[in-house]
This record gives sequence, C-alpha cells and structure tokens, in this order.
Amino acid sequence: MAIIGTLLKRGIKLRKMIEQERVRPYELQRDELAALLDKAKKTAFGKTYGFEEILHEITYNRDPHAFYKKYKENVPVFTYNKIFQQWWHKTLQGKKNICWPGKIKYFALSSGTSESSSKHIPVTKAMIKAIHKTSVREILSLADYPDLPGKLFQTGMLALGGSTHLNYNGTYFEGDLSGINASRIPFWFQHFYKPGFEIASIADWNTKLEEIVEQAPKWNIGFIAGVPAWIQILMEKIIDRYQLKTIHDIWPNLAVYTHGGVSFEPYRKGFEKLLAHPLIYIETYLASEGFIAYQLPGRNSMRMVLNNGMFYEFVPFNEQNFGPDGEMVDNPETLMIDQIEEGKEYALLLSTCAGAWRYLIGDVIKFIDKKACEIVITGRTKHFLSLCGEHLSVDNMNKAVQQVAEEQGIDIREFTVVGIPHGTLFAHHWFIGTDDEADPRLLREKIDEKLKILNDDYRVERAAALKDVYVDVVPTEVFYQWMEHKGKIGGQTKFPRVMKRQQYAEWEAFVKNFANN
Repeated sequence: MAIIGTLLKRGIKLRKMIEQERVRPYELQRDELAALLDKAKKTAFGKTYGFEEILHEITYNRDPHAFYKKYKENVPVFTYNKIFQQWWHKTLQGKKNICWPGKIKYFALSSGTSESSSKHIPVTKAMIKAIHKTSVREILSLADYPDLPGKLFQTGMLALGGSTHLNYNGTYFEGDLSGINASRIPFWFQHFYKPGFEIASIADWNTKLEEIVEQAPKWNIGFIAGVPAWIQILMEKIIDRYQLKTIHDIWPNLAVYTHGGVSFEPYRKGFEKLLAHPLIYIETYLASEGFIAYQLPGRNSMRMVLNNGMFYEFVPFNEQNFGPDGEMVDNPETLMIDQIEEGKEYALLLSTCAGAWRYLIGDVIKFIDKKACEIVITGRTKHFLSLCGEHLSVDNMNKAVQQVAEEQGIDIREFTVVGIPHGTLFAHHWFIGTDDEADPRLLREKIDEKLKILNDDYRVERAAALKDVYVDVVPTEVFYQWMEHKGKIGGQTKFPRVMKRQQYAEWEAFVKNFANN
C-alpha cells in the first residue's frame, strides 16, 4: 500500500496545475473578468450595467486598462445590503437570470463576525465547482512538502463543518457553506471524506461531536480541516474519552491541518499540547463568497487564486475610502491586481461566478509579495478599533495577545475587545479567554505595552483621548457558551475579535452570570 501511495504522490506532481505560474497576474485577471462578463451578459444585471460594452473594450481597445475603466464606470460598488436589496432578493424569490444565468438553488447563510442577522450569499453550480477545483489545487500542493510519506495520500480527511442537511423552503436550499460543499463533494473523494454524510448531516453540533468521538478509533485520519476552536475542542474530547496522551495515539498518521477564518496563532500553543509530533499547518482563505487563497509550502502568506471564477479589486484601506465606522464611501478608489503596492492594506472587492459584482467582502488584506500575489489577512473593514484615531487592527491585536501569551507561558484561545466611553473620552475593554492562572493587571500592562510598540497611532492616542484599558480574564468556555446562546455554535462560526458596543451590556451580564453559576 505504501508503494501505491508513493506512486500516487509522484503522479500528483506530474499532473500539477501550473497555468497560474506561467501567466502574468494582470492577464489572468483580465481574462477572468472577460469570462465572467460573457457568461452573465444576458442576465438582468448584465443588461442593466452594459456588460457588452465592457467586453467590447477588452476585445478592441489597445489601452490595457480601458476595460477596467469602463467596468468601474458602468458598475457601481456594492455592499451586501445594497446588492441584496437591489438584486439578490429576487433570486431568493426563485427568479432566474438575475445576476447569474439560471436559477440559484443554494444560499450560504453567513453572519461572518460582523452582523447579527444572517446573510444569504448565492452559491451557484459554477462556484461549487470552482471551490472544489481550488481545494484540489491545495491538496496537490502537498506534493511539494518533501517529508510527507506517500501513504499519507491514502488516509482520510476529517472536515469539521456545518450540517450537510440543508433547509429547503420550496424554492432554494440554505445552510452553512461547508455543509453545501460537503453535500456535493466529487464521488472520487467520498472514500476519503470523514465523518461521512450521515454524521455530517447532523444539525445539533454537540451531537455531531459526540458521534465523531464515537467513530474516531475506526478512522485513519491524515488530514483535518476546520475552524481552530472547534477542532481543538474535538481533539480534547477524543483524548479525554479514550484516556490518551495525544491525538496521535489514535490517529498516528495525522500530519496536516488546514485552517482559516481566524488567526491560528492564539490556538497554536493549545494545539501543540495535544500532539505527539508537529503538524503541517496550511492556512486557507475560504469565504462564503468563494475560495480566494491558500498557503504554499515554506511560506507564511497565502497565494491568491487568479483563474478560477473570481475577479478581484482592491480598495486602499484609508480615510479617503472608509469612514470611522468602517463604512465604504460611495465611489472609492479601486485598483486592479497589477496596480497594488506591497505592504499597504486593501479592502477586497469580488466579482464572481455566483453573481457577486464589485462586492465588498469585508476583509482587509496586505500584499507580502506582489509578483507571486501572496497576501495576509490583517482584519475586517468593520473589525478594527478607531474611536479616536488609534486605528487598531485585528492583526495588531492578534500579535499583541500572542506575544503576551508566549511571554507569560499561558494559553489564550479566545479574546474580544470593545471600545467604550470613558467620561468625555474613550477606553478599551478586553476580555481574555484562558483556563490558565493569569493576572488581569499584568495582562493589561503587557497588552497595552505591546500595542504601543506595534501601532504608533495607538501609542499617540494612549497619551491623549484613549484614557484607559481594562482587562477581564474569563474561562474559555464563556466564549463558546455565548456563541451557543446566539445560535452560532460550530461550522464556520467564530467569536468576533472586536465586539459591537450595542452587545457590550448583554455580554458583560452573560460573563457575570457565568461566574456566579
């Protein structure tokens, strides 16, 4: 069997897709937009915004950016609320050919970490196919890891996601994107997929975890994928149930963990306690709107996928394009991929094969390598604190918390921070989730100290309008019970790093009630 696995690995290397490495990013993205426009030119959206005119510019105008100028001129930028109210609500009613040809059969329910109510993101057959294609590319990239044994490619992949049992209202199916994808995985992959369709269809999250724990000894798992918090909880349950030292006692071939959605660093220390030997960690950028990027061997950043159903635009994340509350202005500056600069932050706009057009996804990214189109996610347009000009990003927060946790020798899995009034000025209130002994006063001092080093604007405002910092240390379980209380447990859900002020009083009361019980 090991020989078969080795041959499979060698075959993967021979079949590796290399088109993205051979063509300039500008050309890939130009052709991608042309394909999207051509496919959707007969839709109501395409007719309204002159897709035929834009395609004419691509075909006949020698100016390399003429088509993009026409695209920006014809098509406005959209937030979720704007495109839903004007266009997507029609697809929920079962109408055809609105933003993409045909009828939309699936909708991913996504509240992300910024909205309290669920968003309905259209998921087309073309998008499902594109996500599967990028997933295969990610698997193929494993052949570039020199130390992976061939037999690894015969093991199972455990994907811990939302339920594959989708809600159907007579017009469309709705559910977690991971559940939609799992319900339509290619037949050749079904042999490797765990926990299997029966368990994956369970809607109750705790019941699903218990079933996976029960079946765990029967599986030979080499890959795991899912949100860090839920994967860590699952591994702890398995170790506790079978009285193991590490997860490798039951899954000795486990070698690869694919994660995304939140920074992995706060979880790394806790993960490593559960392992007998290190894993290969692969970060992915899989949103409800599409599979955007994934990490390659030996890199700390992710490469964007440029030729698989998505066209990207980049909005400089600055005060000219975004207000203090993170709302994008009506006519922001937008750039193509060949116009960006390394080291600068951009909000991301998507045009996709699911009928999103110039759509603000809400993430903020930074290019680490322009030539290779490698990025890191630094935060969300609305997930940063700037009450008085401190411009504190989620990336700043993650790094500060990670550094403090390492220095203090504690495991901080979760945290959130909220900006609050302090007299006529402002303060930050942190809630640090750890099950280790920790001094709130020391954490306050250290986090504040790290942020002053990481962010000059924060340092300046700490001497001016940002008058104080508060820190409460709470058990990790509080965060998970809060998500369950809000009906957001499991799947792709994760706790917001920046909490909305309108939830602050309810969250404080929830924390106090947990402590009293």
